Amino acid sequence: MEHKIKSIRTFIGAKDFNESRQFYCDLNFEEVIISHDMSVFKNENFAFYLQKAYVKDWVDNSMIFLEVEDVEYYLEEIKKLDLVSKYRRVRLSEIVHNPWGKEFFLHDPSGILWHIGSFN
Repeated sequence: MEHKIKSIRTFIGAKDFNESRQFYCDLNFEEVIISHDMSVFKNENFAFYLQKAYVKDWVDNSMIFLEVEDVEYYLEEIKKLDLVSKYRRVRLSEIVHNPWGKEFFLHDPSGILWHIGSFN
């Protein structure tokens, strides 16, 4: 089988849909509203769906790995947004160095865990 994949998109939930929408807009993703309870957030190479749906076990176990070119630059740009002060449940870590590469962690307002990193 030959895969001619154009994209892969995850669906994530939101404890407070409007707060999460604003959070992802603040992260500089473009929001395209699909319906009153779903939006797609994208940039030129990446997209994901945000749903007005909250299932604690699902959200608490949702993780996304976002591979970036320059981890240090990306972390500094996120820090400039001051999301931790703006959103009470948002958490941001420093860079962790692993044998396979490096990453830092960003929890969205609902608890979705973003791994943002690069591979060696």
